[in-house]
Amino acid sequence: MKFLSSTILFFLIVTGFSYSQNINKDLFGIFFEDINYSADGGLYAELVQNRSFEYAPVDRSDWNSFTAWDYYTPGFSYGNISVESSNPLHENNPHYILLTIEETGKDGLGLKNSGYDGMVIQKGEKYNFSAYFKPCSGATYTVSVRLLDSKDKTIADTVIVTDSENWKKYTVSLTPSVSCDSASLALVVKNTGKLAIDEVSLFPENTFNHRINGLRADLAKAIADLKPKFMRFPGGCLVHGDGLGNMYNWKNTIGPVEQRVQQKNIWRYHQSVGLGYFEFFQFCEDIGAKPLPVLAAGVSCQNSGGTWRIGRTGQKGIPMEAMSGYVQDVLDLIEYANGSETSVWGSKRAAAGHPKPFNLEYIGIGNEDKITPEFEERFKMIYNAVAAKYPGIKVIGTVGPAPDGDDYDKGWQIANQLNVPLVDEHYYMKPDWFLKNQHRYDSYNRKKSKVYIGEYASKGNTLYNALAEAVYMISLERNGDIVQLASYAPLLAKKGHTQWNPDLIYFDNKSVCLTANYYVQQMFSCNQGDRYIPGIIKVSNDSTLAASAVIEGTTGDLIIKIANAGTSPANVVIDLSKYNNYKKIADIIDLTGKPEDKNSFSIPDKIKPVKRYEPVESLNKYTIQASCFSVIRIKK
Repeated sequence: MKFLSSTILFFLIVTGFSYSQNINKDLFGIFFEDINYSADGGLYAELVQNRSFEYAPVDRSDWNSFTAWDYYTPGFSYGNISVESSNPLHENNPHYILLTIEETGKDGLGLKNSGYDGMVIQKGEKYNFSAYFKPCSGATYTVSVRLLDSKDKTIADTVIVTDSENWKKYTVSLTPSVSCDSASLALVVKNTGKLAIDEVSLFPENTFNHRINGLRADLAKAIADLKPKFMRFPGGCLVHGDGLGNMYNWKNTIGPVEQRVQQKNIWRYHQSVGLGYFEFFQFCEDIGAKPLPVLAAGVSCQNSGGTWRIGRTGQKGIPMEAMSGYVQDVLDLIEYANGSETSVWGSKRAAAGHPKPFNLEYIGIGNEDKITPEFEERFKMIYNAVAAKYPGIKVIGTVGPAPDGDDYDKGWQIANQLNVPLVDEHYYMKPDWFLKNQHRYDSYNRKKSKVYIGEYASKGNTLYNALAEAVYMISLERNGDIVQLASYAPLLAKKGHTQWNPDLIYFDNKSVCLTANYYVQQMFSCNQGDRYIPGIIKVSNDSTLAASAVIEGTTGDLIIKIANAGTSPANVVIDLSKYNNYKKIADIIDLTGKPEDKNSFSIPDKIKPVKRYEPVESLNKYTIQASCFSVIRIKK
């Protein structure tokens, strides 16, 4: 945008609205899907990969029960190892390792696990180990539990002596003497015989909020620092799965981890479901985000069977004779979240350590589905059942995978017919689309279903991408009466295992890389208003520029947001004549740089918000620099 002279500069109220309006208090949130190794090997803090020996070629063609494990024979020991399924620890966890020790040699015989691209171990930190053992010959076995460095040197060790003839869980703690970025865990049996082993686990004690079976602390903190108002989980395409047999079943993900039903991931790896529905709800509570679970609408993903690029023909519907059971599963989830501790499903929540309800308000039914007659019939069954039994729950429908088109139109027709509270719109577009569509919701019918933008991103992690999103998010806040929820997607991606770009947060085993997009999301969610105030800000009519003013209800602060995705500075007129009783110094946060700049693991802070202060009286004629997003807070 060229800098216009004052004689021809045309100012207009950026909204086109002339009235104050409320903004949904839950507007900006997050969306978690187990893609890009976001759960196992990522947010879920478990360090042992394939801990229960359930990996299989259906997950990945080169995977099996021994994946990530090595047969470990220090000191000239020998024997053999096999995968067994007779008399397992639990029927939902059918495979285990049978270790036969014929000769212990100098140092025993056992197994070694390399974790997810190695284990990052910190000196002096405590790590909690657990495993199930069952002697299959003899009564007592001595098992040395060790942490090894990259050269198999022991950096921590302790001993377990079995004392039961049946499956029994044993727990010990390890404190390494040195740090190591590529450590492994070894189990070494010191006497001959046969020992069955299952559910081998190693967690750092310092999980987020010190939760048992918890989350990786630094990664979870990065999410918490976004201050999201809600969290959608567990997906995504993951929800309706790769065919009916792969549909995500929330009931399979609660209870003791060794009793949960694992399955392949639609993104072509494995789900241990250690990070299950209870953990999702608990994490939401820990970070102050409302839970927003999404369940399949009785149909599988239209991309099932590898049809991502050759057509969407893989959608299958649950047989109608089985739909009543599926509908009950949906109702049971609401009881699990909100029911009393004496209810059937509320008691299971209480048994997991949370007697109080999780206060569920939202539930999504369907995920960017192809709107077929099979979908429509099943969606209506689920929606009507939820609305009848739980009228206070806000059901979120779906209008397909794109911002327009046949599925979009049909999805909206169903929503309008049923008066669905919200519909879920998705779009991954180039940044210019976001700039050109910043008035998309100005003309939406305010009397019909509200909007949840469940997945959006501008196809890149440069500052320009982030600024295009900032321009667009200003329009979402401006239309906060119709756009009630919005979440960037995907949330997480692991270095070396990234299947989808862009993502909000990148990470490896020891570090986290926050994108420019992340900081835009954070600046909005930490500075969200409750009421939009028109007429305060005037900007030139340029698609690369947007501004808004809101009042934060709890503090009364006036918050002004200005986004300039253009390559020239821009004039902004701010009329603060009605706010003379506010503080005289404004807090300003700027996110700026070159359009092509982006953060990386080597330069993680190239783009980062910078805070400064400025007299309020100087804001009347304000110039925002090129390629900049600014948040101005004037305190009450």
